[in-house]
Amino acid sequence: MKYIQHHINGQSIAELSAEGVMLSTAQQFLQMIMDSSAEGIIVHQESIDQKFFDLRSGLAGEMLQKVVNYRLRLAIVGDFSIYESKSLKAFISENNRSNAIVFVNTIEDALVRLSK
Repeated sequence: MKYIQHHINGQSIAELSAEGVMLSTAQQFLQMIMDSSAEGIIVHQESIDQKFFDLRSGLAGEMLQKVVNYRLRLAIVGDFSIYESKSLKAFISENNRSNAIVFVNTIEDALVRLSK
């Protein structure tokens, strides 16, 4: 996997930039985290299997638990207005109350949130 390394406020933030990469299992997600060697990670919405955004699949919980377990920070960048699920909207809103796991629209927003 390829990463763009960002260094802000003395923190290392890795942006997954590999074209065609699809994170579809918790194990792939964990491998991506380990390969990044960063305190914060940015992943684009299109690099995550759509099952992630169906909370009933359990994929989001499995993947995000890895972020918590390894005490990292994660920003998922994309357009989340395309999803109609009320539970997903509540899930995104709840996560966005912290800076540990955030759902944002732009890379700039991700960098600001992860560098705090």
